[in-house]
Amino acid sequence: MAEAYIIDAVRTPRGIGKVGKGSLAHLHPQVLGATVLRALAERNRLETGEVGDIVWGTAVQRGKQGSNLGRYSALLAGYDVRASSMTLDRACGSSITSVALAAAQIISGFEDCAIGGGTDMMSLHTAIFQEEMAAGLALGPGAGNPDVVALHPISHQGVCADAIAAMEGITRADVDALALESQRRAQVALKEGRFSRSVVPVLNADGSVALDHDEFPRPETTAEGLAQLKPSFDGIADMPAQADGTTYRQMIQRRYGDVDWRGIHHAGNSSGVVDGSAAVLLASADYAAEQGWTPRARIVAAVNQGDCPTLMLNAPVPAARRVLERAGLSVGDIDVWEINEAFAVVAEKFQRDLGMDRDRVNINGGAIALGHPIGATGALLIGTALDELERSGGRYGLVTMCAAGGMAPAIIIERL
Repeated sequence: MAEAYIIDAVRTPRGIGKVGKGSLAHLHPQVLGATVLRALAERNRLETGEVGDIVWGTAVQRGKQGSNLGRYSALLAGYDVRASSMTLDRACGSSITSVALAAAQIISGFEDCAIGGGTDMMSLHTAIFQEEMAAGLALGPGAGNPDVVALHPISHQGVCADAIAAMEGITRADVDALALESQRRAQVALKEGRFSRSVVPVLNADGSVALDHDEFPRPETTAEGLAQLKPSFDGIADMPAQADGTTYRQMIQRRYGDVDWRGIHHAGNSSGVVDGSAAVLLASADYAAEQGWTPRARIVAAVNQGDCPTLMLNAPVPAARRVLERAGLSVGDIDVWEINEAFAVVAEKFQRDLGMDRDRVNINGGAIALGHPIGATGALLIGTALDELERSGGRYGLVTMCAAGGMAPAIIIERL
């Protein structure tokens, strides 16, 4: 069977995802996508007309992020028109899937060269949802279909995080400690330039630099400061979630019994709201040799895993176990783990359930410190894992994350 090799991986800096505060928020999302695609082409002298497919992930495909964002980003980047593209949505897991599908085309022999990546500008999300609500178009869990919601009640992610913490015996002190460590590790990584190989600056239309560094981290974070933050989701837990008046709390209790909880998640221990884009260039062995490329890694295995949508955030553990099994590896074989810090409880539970060495997990900080640009995060973390494997001399990296609706893709790469 053919192999799919990673030739290069790039990302934009992560900009604060708020209009008026973020350095990328004034740009069109196609600009962010074009930035990483152009960087791949320039850094690798890529013949863009020979790119078999560009598979792009975007979790909110409406407004400026609609209409096949991958295709128009490639055109804006100056790619040959023969380089086709598709854009997909697996919520937060979108660009892990985009990389996996690009790799699968190479492994199958359908293509010799492909790109997987993604873009999401969270600074656009609020405006998109507000406009849809005003127009009466907003659709909730289950795409507005009461039959789906009746079969599989889909809760609010933040409420799920708090409920899971209570069910697992994870405390406010536990999640705050994880958040503080995320900030500490991110600062070490930034000071040592550990992201410098992958991060490419985003430019304004006049050629000036819009952003050339991650602007979300808060190095001033302290344990005392985190302890003073009020929980974000207590009020939401008791809001009506279904037409019959059932609240999110009652929805979870109906499925999981007499579970009760107080909120422990807040802005300081949940993923940061940011804008960003990332992309991974993949090729077959023969095509890489023809181009004079030295592959940096290979795709070992990739899987997709579903889990209960009512708790929504628990699929990463079974996804990790399944991808390890398919790769013939064990937890101890993985040198670099990237588990997206959607909420601190996700990473905390993941590490407890798999009994892993915490020094191998989110080594350079995670989404709590650096931000989570939804559909771009998976490709971004694949690049982060690869950079860390090369820095540390490790062999295997595993990337996974929870995704809305109770899902998780997972992928393993091997440094060459």
